[in-house]
Amino acid sequence: MIFTSPAVRVAIRGETMPKKGVEPVRREQLIRATFQTIDEIGMADATVATIARKAGLSSGIVAHYFGDKDGLLNAAMRQILRELKAAVARYRDAAAGDARSQLRAIVDGNFDDSQTNGTAMRVWLTFWAASMHQPELARLQRANDQRLFSNLCHQFNRQLPHAQARLSARGLAAMIDGLWLRGSLVGGDFNADKARRIAYGYIDFQLQANAR
Repeated sequence: MIFTSPAVRVAIRGETMPKKGVEPVRREQLIRATFQTIDEIGMADATVATIARKAGLSSGIVAHYFGDKDGLLNAAMRQILRELKAAVARYRDAAAGDARSQLRAIVDGNFDDSQTNGTAMRVWLTFWAASMHQPELARLQRANDQRLFSNLCHQFNRQLPHAQARLSARGLAAMIDGLWLRGSLVGGDFNADKARRIAYGYIDFQLQANAR
């Protein structure tokens, strides 16, 4: 699921909060409403008015905090990227420190429920498609791709020659994206356990076949 902050839950219940806390709450309300709207009707039909209505706020609030629809979409993509980064960090912190365990933890973070539930997958697919035409979304996507590759390469490089580590990292990054994409298109719930097993097998093969 895509998590909602305590501040937003306060707003939903209709409770009051200090004035200084209003802006982050409204921003998050609008971002969550963006996710829900994309999930329900897609980005092409999502307007500032429909998103604001979903959040229970006025269109003017969207303009005040984000400027326009593109600004709101950029903020929404940054939010889902933060959630991905947090999921990966959580698994890595809980894993052992060796390269194999850390690589598996990176896989686990990418296949966490926050990234593979129905809403998140539809939002990701929408952002991927839009990034081909919107420079800021493309920049965010490139930064995410580079972060994944860098993290994988660092771990493979602990046990493999540098050139092979880069190849192995490219392969695993492509496998993660491919498994995720295939799972998003087949319908039904994403089989995270199966995806993890396939990726784990690739990691084990690369570490065993190409060790220094």
